[in-house]
Amino acid sequence: MNADDELLAVKAAELYYEDDKTQDEIGALLHLTRWKVGRLLNQAKQEGFIRIEIVHPRARKLPLERELRARFGLIDAVVVPSSDSDDEPELRARVASGAAAYLTSLRPAPRTLGVSWGRTMHDVAMSLPEGWARGVSVIQINGGVSLNKRASSAANTAVSIAQKGGGSATLLPSPAILQEAATKRAIENDRTVRAVLDAAASASTYLFSAGAVDTKSVLVESGYLSSADVTALISKGAVADVIGRFIDADGNIIDHSLNERTLGLSIDALRASNSAIAVIAGESKHEICRTVVSNGLCTVLVTDQNTATYLLESQR
Repeated sequence: MNADDELLAVKAAELYYEDDKTQDEIGALLHLTRWKVGRLLNQAKQEGFIRIEIVHPRARKLPLERELRARFGLIDAVVVPSSDSDDEPELRARVASGAAAYLTSLRPAPRTLGVSWGRTMHDVAMSLPEGWARGVSVIQINGGVSLNKRASSAANTAVSIAQKGGGSATLLPSPAILQEAATKRAIENDRTVRAVLDAAASASTYLFSAGAVDTKSVLVESGYLSSADVTALISKGAVADVIGRFIDADGNIIDHSLNERTLGLSIDALRASNSAIAVIAGESKHEICRTVVSNGLCTVLVTDQNTATYLLESQR
């Protein structure tokens, strides 16, 4: 490109991108044909005179999304921007916003949506806009009645998602983990509880996150597990808490006696679903996310850029 064309290209780009002029208008102003203006704009892009930035939460990450779908056999993936300066709550909120935008974009919208609970799911519920669906039936898929004085977010999460979607919420009126397996079996055989569990098992779409196996877990904060319980689970190889079920790196239940006392949707039911959206973000959950996607526990992943990069590099 000679100096005259370079100057014309810059002028054309300024008029087109900054002043919102059409190519015909630019041609009239610069005494050029529309064809010449189009050629100058293309040359300006090729020479690097123009830098276009899209700032939507899903912007500029499409190659990562395509790679995730291909590498892990996912139906879809959503990757939001992240940086090393992000703090965990901020990043989790941004990824939750991406999940809310994805859920809102689904057509048709889910008629029955099974949801878990926890901090990330609370953020998703808060990010969903009013009217994201019409008449959605939201079903709580794992128990969430708190065992201590701290209120659980389980019911509020399901109710908020349902209300914003113009529908109703069906709650699972039970603790997540019972003290005795016999008690758990008795509760799940109760007619009311059994109806909720059956509805959860037949949901058309699931929306869930996955937790770390540490003392910051919502299951510890809600009074279900002690620090000693967490230490024991880690020693057995537990990597993640998925809908209240503790699994190892291969996606297997790590403590069958604990699993027998846990009330809610099973890992096998989640794995068999045709539509399961996992929302997982942050460096502390890199290995957790790898466990979920590599063991077929989700069909759609919503995550951040750094986690997506980690997943892809760990498979090379």
